[in-house]
Amino acid sequence: MEPVKSEVVEKLITGRELLEMGDIGPCELIDGRIVPMSPTGFEHANIEANLAFELKRFVRERDLGTVIVGEAGIYTRRDPDRVRAADVAFVSHERTPEREQGFLEVAPEVIVEIVSPGDSWQDLWEKIEEYFTAGAEQVWIVEPRNRAIRVYHSPIEMELFGPNDRLIATGTLEGFEVSVAELF
Repeated sequence: MEPVKSEVVEKLITGRELLEMGDIGPCELIDGRIVPMSPTGFEHANIEANLAFELKRFVRERDLGTVIVGEAGIYTRRDPDRVRAADVAFVSHERTPEREQGFLEVAPEVIVEIVSPGDSWQDLWEKIEEYFTAGAEQVWIVEPRNRAIRVYHSPIEMELFGPNDRLIATGTLEGFEVSVAELF
């Protein structure tokens, strides 16, 4: 008689189930599995605050929508769910959900990822593609080590702004301009 083989089946969770867990610490949901993230360091947090401040001021003056920060959860896929945690994002009034209580169901127009020391370019490429597939118009990758910002208009079209440049936005944030050096 052969022994009975048993298979362990991992239960995948949904974005709603993750949200209902409350504060379990920094994480993302990748294909129904919780992936822990390390807290950000001082430099990362400072860049996030500087960029969010400049964007918020611009967006508020022109009544364009909302700027969100703090690893805001955004659905990038469903069934199994993927919820990515954006460092900074801009959502226009047209896309802003009314009284959203959970993770964003709609992609912000602009999503900002600040590269952390442990991030790999493979993971960043995956996020860039997911954000565009979800409906983002631009993805900004902020590189503290190089003091540079890569603005992706699609997964293959990119502008590089270095430490001596001014970041000049296009699209829904047209008119936004800031010295790259001031963000670091």
